[in-house]
Amino acid sequence: MPHMATNLSIDPQLIELALAVSGERTKKAAVTRALEEFIARRQQKKMLDLMGKLEWDHRYDYKSERSRK
Repeated sequence: MPHMATNLSIDPQLIELALAVSGERTKKAAVTRALEEFIARRQQKKMLDLMGKLEWDHRYDYKSERSRK
């Protein structure tokens, strides 16, 4: 996916804090990591929201799918 140039006005204190807690060396890297983590957490939440809403096939034998090589 191509990168796009984006001009954003972001609170400088948030950027500095993101740099400090992320360990990233650049603002771009800190923002990229923050976006990746934000997306991952939202996707995990969607999965958790499915808890109790899916029907489980009790005949399915998950152990038979395992292999030890």
